[in-house]
Amino acid sequence: MKGNVIKYDEKNINTDLIIPARYLIKSDPDYLAEHCMEDLDKDFILRKDQIGASIIVAGPNFGCGSSREQAPIALKASGIKCIIAPSFARIFFRNCINIGLPIIEFKDIDEIHTSDEIEIDFTEGILNNCSTKQKYKILRMPPFIQEIIQSNGLVNFARNRIL
Repeated sequence: MKGNVIKYDEKNINTDLIIPARYLIKSDPDYLAEHCMEDLDKDFILRKDQIGASIIVAGPNFGCGSSREQAPIALKASGIKCIIAPSFARIFFRNCINIGLPIIEFKDIDEIHTSDEIEIDFTEGILNNCSTKQKYKILRMPPFIQEIIQSNGLVNFARNRIL
């Protein structure tokens, strides 16, 4: 996977900041995407699109707060293909995997900046910052989680196994 970064240094970006509760009146992913990160960065969609970002890098405890499934759905529907942070809330982590949105725990987020181009090899466990020419080891995802992500989520993974 390869993409450009949009970075937020804040710690504890919670699910209310990812998708504010006032927008949970609809479950349509495109509607949720329109309001993604709105209370943290009102220009998120514009900024993300201007730099062609598809990877979020953020501070620790990303996705804390309520366990709403709409948070990773909003991120994925907005065009985010991966999230990198030092740590994630447990339920948010699982919700991301369930919808096929890869997340990476990476402590050295100070090494990555907005607009950097990142390439990730999930199988080998390598994060390559193409902009700075630096490579980092990351924890490899277990093969079954890679299969869930490649299947675009747990439901598709299970459907493929049954058929």
